Amino acid sequence: MSSRPRAAVILAAGHGSRMKSSLAKPLHAVGGRSMLDWSLALADAVGADRKVVVWGAHAPEIRDRAEQAGAATALQDPPQGTGDAVKVAADALSDFEGDVIVLYADTPLIRPETVTAVFGALGEGAAVSVLGFEPAEPGAYGRLIETPDGELEAIIEAKEATPDQLAVRLCNSGVLAADCRLMFELLGEVTNDNAKGEYYLTDVVELARKRGLSAKAVSGSEGEVLGVNSRADLAAAEAAFQARRREEAMVEGVTLVAPETVHFAHDTVIENDVVIEPNVVFGPGATVRSGALIRAFSHIEGAEIAGGCEVGPYARLRPGAVLEQGAKVGNFVEVKNSRMGEGAKANHLSYIGDGDVGAKANIGAGTIFCNYDGFFKNRTIVRDGAFVGSNASLVAPVTIGAGAMTGSGSVITADVPDGALALTRPEQTIKDGWATRFRATMQAKKDKQKKG
Repeated sequence: MSSRPRAAVILAAGHGSRMKSSLAKPLHAVGGRSMLDWSLALADAVGADRKVVVWGAHAPEIRDRAEQAGAATALQDPPQGTGDAVKVAADALSDFEGDVIVLYADTPLIRPETVTAVFGALGEGAAVSVLGFEPAEPGAYGRLIETPDGELEAIIEAKEATPDQLAVRLCNSGVLAADCRLMFELLGEVTNDNAKGEYYLTDVVELARKRGLSAKAVSGSEGEVLGVNSRADLAAAEAAFQARRREEAMVEGVTLVAPETVHFAHDTVIENDVVIEPNVVFGPGATVRSGALIRAFSHIEGAEIAGGCEVGPYARLRPGAVLEQGAKVGNFVEVKNSRMGEGAKANHLSYIGDGDVGAKANIGAGTIFCNYDGFFKNRTIVRDGAFVGSNASLVAPVTIGAGAMTGSGSVITADVPDGALALTRPEQTIKDGWATRFRATMQAKKDKQKKG
């Protein structure tokens, strides 16, 4: 990484009207993370010492989120183009000495290594560097016009381009880097004498060349620079992220039985030799260690799963769920803010909320941890080797001792000592012949109604 300090200006002031949403466009999520947060994380990943988010007056929530994340903010009001948007960040960077890059809060999939390459071009002598790409359909993208010796001569907006320039396939992503002082000097020379009457950031390249300075284009992939302007674009970005993450997982040694049906979050951690069956969804904060099996139709969020564990099918692990080595959570079991000890099992139809289940304990089918009293959440402790019978209700706060057992159908409201058996169900009563007499009586009534 370069020894020169780095800064990032993140443009987030657009109205995003095509999203048709009360939520500001940059706060829509890809992979469970807002696009604004993707951009902030990208700046952090490339070592940006300073981050400035440019926001619009219509969306103060952008300012609030950026400041919560530790970024400076600058208001663009009214919007007058990308050049003007970057220029309003000047005060926030007035004391900064180093290189600055312009990023976009609606372009979430750019890789850190790509941005590093853009900065790298400055270290190799370019005064301005631009991220370019070759799309399948260049269409309305601005074109990067290069000289025969590889110098970037200018960026021409499609509406301003000649037919020969429109034939160029190398297009502008909008990502541009330069020395900070030079960037704002050049922006001071940009005018709005163009078809849109806006101040184009792209004019910086031509202005630098007029000074005799070097400009270079760095090539990236079309998938990385996919911008989001509509719900369809958002879905395309999500699909691109998922495809990338699935490929990475398989390269890292994860078995995806049906890759196209598995959905990851931005921070999902899956180690090698994990097997993931079809239709599994990972929300943010999930970690799965080597050797675990995640069976079909499970949903996992904010959970830690150790090696040798088996989850599902149809299991739900919510935030705070921790499964230790070899634990098993089976079909239609929900675990929330609870720890399942080594080798512990909850195979069927149970809710384990706000609890600690000891090693090799068994939670019977239909067991409920009754953790909420209407005002507070309380914890249930099931110690090592305990056996909880089917259809039991454990009313927290309560502890089931080591090696203890509870009878099926019991409602446990008091602690059970180690090695004890707790029963709360009534004794079974047998009434000989009652069912036969009942059926006969009821059938007679039914027959009488039919005749009437």
